[in-house]
Amino acid sequence: MTLKILLPERVVLHETVDKVVAEGGNGSFGLLPRHIDFVAPLVPGILSYTQDGEEAFVAVDEGVLVKCGGEVLVSVRDAVLGPSLESLEETVRTRFDERRDQERVMHSALAKLEAEVVRRFMELR
Repeated sequence: MTLKILLPERVVLHETVDKVVAEGGNGSFGLLPRHIDFVAPLVPGILSYTQDGEEAFVAVDEGVLVKCGGEVLVSVRDAVLGPSLESLEETVRTRFDERRDQERVMHSALAKLEAEVVRRFMELR
C-alpha cells in the first residue's frame, strides 16, 4: 500500500509500505494492505511503517489518517522522519525546543501589541 504523510506546506513521505502502525485517541492501531477503509484522528506520537522488512519511524503531531483502498494518507501539522527511535528522539527534542523559543517570541510580540492597542484606546477616551 502507499503511505503519504502530508504537512500543510509539503509532502514529507510518499512510499510503498507493507504495514503502518499509528496512534489514535483510543490507542495504537495497525494497518495492512487489505484492512477496511476508515478515518482516524491522530494524537502526537510515533507512527511506524514497515518497508521490505525494515521498520522506520516518524514522529507526528496531531492530525488525521485516512485509509482508502491501497492508500494511507496522513495529514499532520508537523512530522519528523527518523531511521531509529534514538535519532528521532534527539531530532524531535531539538525541534520542540526551537518551536518553544519561537512561541515565546510570538507571545511577547502579541503582548506588546495588545498593550499598545489598550494604550491607544485609553488615549481616545
